[in-house]
Amino acid sequence: MTADDGASGDTTSDTAATDTAATDSGTTDTAAADTAATDDPSGVDPSEEFDEEGIPPGWTVNPSSWSQRIPIIVLAVFGGFAAIWLALYQQEIVDTVWEPFFGDGTEDIVRESGFSEFFERFPVGDAALGAAGYIADAVTGAIGGTKRWRTMPWIVVIFGAFVGPFGVISVMLTIFQPVLYSSFCTLCLFSGVVSLAMIGPGLDEVLASLQYLKRERLRGHSTWRVFWGLST
Repeated sequence: MTADDGASGDTTSDTAATDTAATDSGTTDTAAADTAATDDPSGVDPSEEFDEEGIPPGWTVNPSSWSQRIPIIVLAVFGGFAAIWLALYQQEIVDTVWEPFFGDGTEDIVRESGFSEFFERFPVGDAALGAAGYIADAVTGAIGGTKRWRTMPWIVVIFGAFVGPFGVISVMLTIFQPVLYSSFCTLCLFSGVVSLAMIGPGLDEVLASLQYLKRERLRGHSTWRVFWGLST
């Protein structure tokens, strides 16, 4: 055995030792991270709540990002314009309304249906309420930054209340048109489609906020303070 062979053997041993140490270090770091997540009562490492892109733990997209919210806001604006036009027509402030397909359908639904007659006893008609709902959708959709599912759960829940339940009501009223009144209304159908398209993306954000509130409650933090975006 030569001296060169001995040096080569020493080098190999040193390399193996270095690789073993690196592997042990990596294993230790992974185990430490797993332990941190396991030790947290929510089962989620708290550092994951502060992802730079605002993506909630376990999600692949940020439901509060502008790319997710702008389409909802745009739909709400278009829905609002349609509802305002219908409200003005219902109150006879304007004499005509766009109806390219169903003849007198809009008049039958907006002015002469039993539902519209029911709202005549109130100062605000059903079309005006729909317009107010769309305006609320747009406003609450625009408030807050791209991490509002965590920083402003209250506005997300209010946003979801307008988009979800009120959206379902709009869709149901659209379905009832041919069933109850044997008529269709083009702008009413448009409004129903808009409401339906907004429900899914809007409730995604609500789900992210509710999951965050649950995790914070499991960590022993005040759900009330977290809901209002106050420090815990």
